[in-house]
Amino acid sequence: MIHFQNYKKLYGKTEVIGITDCLLPHGIYWLKGANGTGKTTLMKSIAGLIPYSGTITVHNKDIRNQRTEYTTIVNYAEAEPLYPGFLTGNDIINFYAQTKKVSSQQIDTLSDTLGINTYKTNKVATYSSGMTKKLSLVTAFVGAPKLILLDEPLITLDINAVATLQQLIATYHNAGVTFIITSHQQLHITGCSVQELIIDNKTIVLP
Repeated sequence: MIHFQNYKKLYGKTEVIGITDCLLPHGIYWLKGANGTGKTTLMKSIAGLIPYSGTITVHNKDIRNQRTEYTTIVNYAEAEPLYPGFLTGNDIINFYAQTKKVSSQQIDTLSDTLGINTYKTNKVATYSSGMTKKLSLVTAFVGAPKLILLDEPLITLDINAVATLQQLIATYHNAGVTFIITSHQQLHITGCSVQELIIDNKTIVLP
């Protein structure tokens, strides 16, 4: 499903992380490692946001050769999302909706599920960190992704929102979506097994 071949990311001459050959089938993966081990770097590499050497394919799609198809099936939510303050939540959601070619019904359902309907017409500059996080999570689930990358999705969320998100993850996973999640908080995905991926000594270790 996700295949790494000779993947390597360097900053200057320093190798941050490298994966010679690793195939991850459908599942929910909890990416763990100490601060600075390359968790976010790996997520951004998979999302196609930063350059790297080697190959990463998702459902046999390579972003270098099939960018449109790849970005259609891979969604990413950053740990601390930043949006232009003069835009509204609706502006941002509509941009993603057009890019992913999704229906307004799906947008309305996700907005209602994650509880942003009461403020999504307001400018992002007025949002709290929790409100911004919920907005980013809506965009992470739009479209018909095969892989959703969630970097610290539970931070700044209230207890009810955490429960809602974990249920949403379970629902999408049962519909065939794979997740890679970084989190310093415990993951409880009801009815789903969570596989740990540990970054140790600059590579992934499968316990």
